[in-house]
Amino acid sequence: MFLSVFDLFKPGVGPSSSHTMGPMVAGARFLDDLRAQPFTAHGLRASLHGSLAFTGKGHATDRATILGLAGFHPATLDPDQAEAALAENRASKRLQPPGLAALAFDPDRDLRLDYDNPLPGHANGMTISATDAQGDVILHRVYYSIGGGFVLTAEELAARAGETRSDASVSVPYPFASAAEMLAMAEASGKSIARMKEENELCFRAPGELREGLARIWAIMRDCMDRGLATEGVLPGGLNVRRRAAAIHRKLIQERGLNMTAPHVINDWMSVYAMAVNEENAAGGRVVTAPTNGAAGTVPAVIRYWLDHVPGASERLLPDFLLTAAAIGGLIKHNASISGAECGCQAEVGSASAMAAAGLAAVLGGTPRQVENAAEIALEHHLGMTCDPVKGLVQVPCIERNGLGAIKAVSAASLALRGDGSHIVPLDAAIETMRQTGRDMSDKYKETSLGGLAVNVPNC
Repeated sequence: MFLSVFDLFKPGVGPSSSHTMGPMVAGARFLDDLRAQPFTAHGLRASLHGSLAFTGKGHATDRATILGLAGFHPATLDPDQAEAALAENRASKRLQPPGLAALAFDPDRDLRLDYDNPLPGHANGMTISATDAQGDVILHRVYYSIGGGFVLTAEELAARAGETRSDASVSVPYPFASAAEMLAMAEASGKSIARMKEENELCFRAPGELREGLARIWAIMRDCMDRGLATEGVLPGGLNVRRRAAAIHRKLIQERGLNMTAPHVINDWMSVYAMAVNEENAAGGRVVTAPTNGAAGTVPAVIRYWLDHVPGASERLLPDFLLTAAAIGGLIKHNASISGAECGCQAEVGSASAMAAAGLAAVLGGTPRQVENAAEIALEHHLGMTCDPVKGLVQVPCIERNGLGAIKAVSAASLALRGDGSHIVPLDAAIETMRQTGRDMSDKYKETSLGGLAVNVPNC
């Protein structure tokens, strides 16, 4: 099993990797198919199902679908150009994707939120069709946004049934598909998890490309966090949630050096780093999936805590942090899920916390068994966590939840490093438990905003 570090950590836009980035990617993929057809299309239609319908407006799924069908991609989206394209579509009821003739698309008529007919493959389903001059369908595709910005067609999802759940099955030196295999390979080779993951990555890219790519990922994470720490105001969407990270950060800086500062204030630093990222995400800013947008703040918050607050920390070890975190995230995605619509927030912030705990334990000198223990502790204590965003927005409780995920990650790494790696619950058991819990969890607690906080907190 191989899943690249750049699949788990990839630049995109907020507020959701599954509900914003995924539909945009699906739209772009449909255009690629359309360009390859011998006929000329005159119009487009799209339909959102399941969780994409129930929380589509709050997650900007409607906007993302239109932008994808206009030819935009999350990794390269220019906000000003995107707004101009949306305004042009509202005025003309047409889209002009590159390489195709103008296509009729009236969002009020051609973009449908279907609340009653979920698609069979995944909770995040959507269909896109092209029509001829008479309005008859000439090309039709079904897509599933399976979390973290990953998108599969219905055919691709069916091909992955059974034992082929990973997104890439290729030949690599250390093809661990479980934590037990990972630890066995580490013991046999004498290599760290980061070194094994690095050797797998180097099968597909040069060493310089890997180093530069990892540095670029951290730079985007850091820039996102810095924007969040400097920006105030009210987040969009109608809940009137006020950004808090900038004000809290100012107070923390003012308190530096005071003799009476309580030791637990370090938790506030971790929380504010994570909140800054997720406030940017909620505002539709540029973020890095880690492994999703909704959980984008936890990993960078723990990295920032390590670099800025732990003596002896150095960016020289940053690749080890990201590679180790990606190894853990790949195991979770392969054997369970990173999708809130599939397994609740245990699959998003829970996965992110496990990844961050593993990365921190690695750069603090942990053995492979201590790293695996750190990931297990963090994931175990997110089991059962629901995804119930108020008003379908990635704001409440998502922003604070990332901060608590970071605090749990640091605590998990610290506990693991106090031991020798021996523990009762293996990481594989925690991952399988998360999968089973997600399977049994009611759909109203899986990113539909039909239960939990979403119905017990006033939406205005």
